[in-house]
Amino acid sequence: LSTCFLPAWSGDGQSVQMDSIKSGFVGSQVELRCIFVNSNPPVKISQVTWQKFLNGTKQNVAIANPSLGVSVLPPFKERVTFKQAAVRHRTPSLEDTTIMFSNLRLSDEAAYICEYTTFPAGNRENMVNLTVFARPLTRMTLTTPTIVARPQKRKMTVATCLSANGKPQSVIKWDTRLKGEATFQETQNANGTVTVRSNYVVVPSRETHKQKLTCIVTYRNERITDSVVLNVQYEPEVKIEGFDGNWYLNRQDVSLTCNTDANPPVTVYQWKLLNGSLPSTVEIRNNSLIFKGAVTYELAGTYVCDATNGIGTRTGLVEVNITEFPNNPPPGGREIPQEQHNAGAVIGGAVGGVVLLAAAATLLFVFLRRRQRTFKGDYSTKKQVFGNGYSKAGGLPAHPPIPNNLQYPDDSDDEKKPAQIAVTGGFEASERDFDRDAEDLKRPYFTVDEGESQDYDERTLAFQYNPGPDVADDMVSQTDGSVISKKEWYV
Repeated sequence: LSTCFLPAWSGDGQSVQMDSIKSGFVGSQVELRCIFVNSNPPVKISQVTWQKFLNGTKQNVAIANPSLGVSVLPPFKERVTFKQAAVRHRTPSLEDTTIMFSNLRLSDEAAYICEYTTFPAGNRENMVNLTVFARPLTRMTLTTPTIVARPQKRKMTVATCLSANGKPQSVIKWDTRLKGEATFQETQNANGTVTVRSNYVVVPSRETHKQKLTCIVTYRNERITDSVVLNVQYEPEVKIEGFDGNWYLNRQDVSLTCNTDANPPVTVYQWKLLNGSLPSTVEIRNNSLIFKGAVTYELAGTYVCDATNGIGTRTGLVEVNITEFPNNPPPGGREIPQEQHNAGAVIGGAVGGVVLLAAAATLLFVFLRRRQRTFKGDYSTKKQVFGNGYSKAGGLPAHPPIPNNLQYPDDSDDEKKPAQIAVTGGFEASERDFDRDAEDLKRPYFTVDEGESQDYDERTLAFQYNPGPDVADDMVSQTDGSVISKKEWYV
């Protein structure tokens, strides 16, 4: 890596051109340029010297002399050479004394000076800074080949990601769906490198089995990944299947199966009946119980399955109930699960409730309608009567003048006699008890049913009070022959 090429100028026109910064990785090769720009007229180059400058101290690396030749000093003798072959000729050309650094080491990191000795101008020099990087060794390993999930649910380190001897240091991250945590540790090495270690800690369980765990190492602009798949061993998870809640008398071909999830696989299955022995009609086939013949009440009970693998033993159980009849089998004999029966009962209850509510609403509507059409209240305060009577709350109605003579029907002599008027409150009134203002009370009061109104209309009264259209429209006939004002009715 070269950032720029800088000449070292002198006042008389000579200069030494070099890169300001160079870098390389451990074990690689790097080129350190050094070019002398001569003046006109040129000066004589007497010698070129490469020096390592570290912590204020200079150390000779290589020397090129026109008379004595080329010399490379230890410990650079096997790793440093002059790039241009002309430097090594009998009559050398020393304007370009670039050197090649092979098999870089971390200890090669320093500043390097290229110095020209000239006559008569004197010494001219320039400097380059060499940086040496160390690519880390990255690896990911499982803590143990086999991870065992224990009932105590203790945390343990399942994988380690290592980035060793890096310069500069690396950054480690984890990529996984596991619910765990990572720990980090950095170690500064004597040669200037850094080792980064990260452990991933989880609680081993059945859920962590076969989960992928990826370590991501970022070094400078590089991204290095490595993955492992966890192999977690755990006790069996047991579930007994086969009982559908609809085992009834004389049903055929029923069985129970002990299904397990285990790592390693289950090797031993043991069946038993809680508080009893297995029925004589049962046959054990691996992890299944086969019940021969028809279902009887003897099959009822709690069935237990013990499943064992290399880690441990777990148990599953199921309660078997026997009914006399099937749970509403559909046409064709196919059995209906208990859940469907429950759903049907809920739907039936909901429909029945809706029907009852509709019937109650209908009855209420009919009752209210009849009440509107027939008034059953106190007529003394609500009715208005044509002829002689009260119009509202016992008040005396105002009537137009009446004729002097009333005509009575011919078929009744009794009806020709003036009748005394019965007044609410229990008193009787006669003609001599009232003054002229109370003459209206002497008029006869008739209550005629609706069905008889046409028959007695002309025979009963020669004079009939005919209210105005507004008053007539305001009246409502009742079943007892009376009428009520609509305004009074709806108050």
